Amino acid sequence: MVNDPFERTAIFGAGFLMTAFFIAIVVGAFGLGIRVPTCVTDIPPFDQPAVVEVAPGQYVVNVVAQMWLFNPREIRIPAGSTVTFNLTSKDVQHGFKILNTNVNMMAVPGVVNRAQARFDQPGEYLIVCHEYCGLGHHAMSAKVIVEPRTAEGPSLPTPRAMASALACWAR
Repeated sequence: MVNDPFERTAIFGAGFLMTAFFIAIVVGAFGLGIRVPTCVTDIPPFDQPAVVEVAPGQYVVNVVAQMWLFNPREIRIPAGSTVTFNLTSKDVQHGFKILNTNVNMMAVPGVVNRAQARFDQPGEYLIVCHEYCGLGHHAMSAKVIVEPRTAEGPSLPTPRAMASALACWAR
């Protein structure tokens, strides 16, 4: 039993504040439609990480790091391509280093980091996590496979097509 008037005031004040805050949260969540932000990996483009060709020789790779893998695990591009890497993490902080390039980023949950690299030499470029992220850290890797350009490449226009195009410019 509480006999001290100051203690009684403090207990009733604390109870009043807890009730007021609870009501404010309920009104904000349901009455005003305020929603807690979702995880960045739940919204496009990170909900389905992929390699996207945005122009000839220009690629965007959306990468999600999570324990203990990078998604996508294998990135295939032709030699001479410029690649923009958008990187985020699903769980904890990770490192993202592409060996023999200047790409070196940290994958932080809720943050999107961006780096760009040009891959002129065909071969495999290993991607490693260089920030300790747990028991499977040592196995966390992926790779960029740079394939030689095919001999076909873009076809040259025929003389008739060139004449037709030049005729349009002459008008």
